[in-house]
Amino acid sequence: MTKVITYGTFDMLHYGHIRLLERAKALGDYLIVGITSDDYDKTRGKINNQDSLMQRVAAVKETGLADEIIVEEYEGQKIDDIKKYNVDIFTVGSDWIGYFDYLSDYCKVVYLPRTEGVSSSFVRAEQRKLRIGLVGSGMLSVKFAKEAKFVNGADVVGLCSPDGQLLLEDVDHTQDYNELLDNTDAVYIFSKPEEHYKAIKKALEKGKHVLCESPLAYTADEVSELYAMAEEKGLILMDAIKTAYSTAYERLILLAKSGKIGQVVSVTAACTSLKDNLAPGMDFSRHWNSMCAWGPSAMLPIFDIFGTDYKQLTYYTKFLDKAANMDAFTKINFVYASGVASATAAKGAKAEGELIITGTKGYIYVPAPWWKTDYFEVRFENPENNRRFFYQLDGEGIRYEIAAFAKSVSAGKNISYVSQAVSEAIVRVVEGFNAKRNMIELM
Repeated sequence: MTKVITYGTFDMLHYGHIRLLERAKALGDYLIVGITSDDYDKTRGKINNQDSLMQRVAAVKETGLADEIIVEEYEGQKIDDIKKYNVDIFTVGSDWIGYFDYLSDYCKVVYLPRTEGVSSSFVRAEQRKLRIGLVGSGMLSVKFAKEAKFVNGADVVGLCSPDGQLLLEDVDHTQDYNELLDNTDAVYIFSKPEEHYKAIKKALEKGKHVLCESPLAYTADEVSELYAMAEEKGLILMDAIKTAYSTAYERLILLAKSGKIGQVVSVTAACTSLKDNLAPGMDFSRHWNSMCAWGPSAMLPIFDIFGTDYKQLTYYTKFLDKAANMDAFTKINFVYASGVASATAAKGAKAEGELIITGTKGYIYVPAPWWKTDYFEVRFENPENNRRFFYQLDGEGIRYEIAAFAKSVSAGKNISYVSQAVSEAIVRVVEGFNAKRNMIELM
């Protein structure tokens, strides 16, 4: 029996895929099809898959051409698979000619002609792009516009910057928010937090999808209202915390919740930066305070691991300007039924920006800056059992966030990595800070 193996993403399965599988099948008696996992595709820069791994597996299975389907998860797996399954022929499309010649040491390599003019990239490109408008001032717009270029199906077409000082090439500029909404399908909002609620509400009222930097509003009632409005209108509202879209972050949360380090009893997260050079007496009108700038990111792993039903909350805050609600440093202590947690947010103080998740059997250590990490360690009493994990991170997670937003709009289903419950919990903490409840002020 002649065994044949081929690999691919097989996203949005089309006629070209089927013709390739038919040709591969004709080369032997038994066809094995390797379908790349979502994580492996990310390492290869492919972040625009419209179909999940399970959907892609099901689509290939439905063709009836594959005798066996496997998942490709890492670089070098092809050699392992050829040996494991005693493969006689490796085959792939002719656009890869020469690239896989090294596999000829293990089996015969055949490059098959592809069906001209048909590809998943072409199909995705033919879909109508999501026209995104940017709302706010600052370098986040530059980062967002840059990362959006890597995402098929998304196009930054406009910018509403009230101060008129922020400029982007190849993007229409306006100071009129209504004008921006009239010419876009969705908006990314990164204006000051106190402006988020009104900006989101107006966008939803006009039938536009919204991706907004956290916090989404200043009160829990407001954020619940916004989510209810989005659901009623069939629109997508997503909380933009880029850390949630990092593969390393996703994996460390899963490990922590799996029991690998035992029962989690403590989570400590610190997010600090001095780049704004804040000082007493300066004009704070264009600056986010520490709570809003860093608080949501610092709270994210706490709520993802312990949930949002904490029993007690205390703020320890040092203000630069109390009247302007500008804190230089805030530490938030949470008490849960099963553990404790601490989130540190500071723009006027510096600390090691690490994340430590403490369990009864071991702990997870994420070095600074943990919020955009591609690496973490699981450590135990016996160092021989320690493990290190590395994952690729492109664009600080922003491009993955944009891809998820565009996919959510296309599918008509919110696939945000930040749940509504977490968004609401973050806003409740911000609301308590603004009201200065349970706050101990540092001199």
